[in-house]
Amino acid sequence: MVFIGEGPGKVEDELGRPFVGPAGKLLEEALAQIGWRREDVYITNVVKCRPPDNRDPLPSEVEEHRPFLEQELALIQPKLIVLLGRHALQWFLPGLQISQVRGTAKRHGNRVFFPAYHPAAALYDPRLKTTFLADIRKIPLVLQKIDELPPAESDSSSPTQTSIF
Repeated sequence: MVFIGEGPGKVEDELGRPFVGPAGKLLEEALAQIGWRREDVYITNVVKCRPPDNRDPLPSEVEEHRPFLEQELALIQPKLIVLLGRHALQWFLPGLQISQVRGTAKRHGNRVFFPAYHPAAALYDPRLKTTFLADIRKIPLVLQKIDELPPAESDSSSPTQTSIF
């Protein structure tokens, strides 16, 4: 299992670890609801350093960090990749909107993705917190049924959207 967010926030940048600030605490709370601990999963970001003024990462910055994330994924070979928020979603499944695809498993190439709201968004907008927690609670079932997802179309660059619920 790999969870991928956008990039480090202030606390993460200071401590040099992803998801250790308030968003990380909410992620840990969500993991606890399914009986997991932080140590049971791998957590990383699309970009590895905080952009100036906490702005969105530029496409050139994302590209600069691509080899690092691809190496992490190659080493881990996760069965499921949870994309936390729109930036991670756009990096792997461009053109999709997080509000429309969150909470559903998608096979793309040889990887299976599970988009969810970013925990920071759930902290910023409390209405999203319930949705975020509910989506994370789906992960064990997704893992149980992951082999039932149809294979990705080999001649298409768009992801297969399938609901296993």
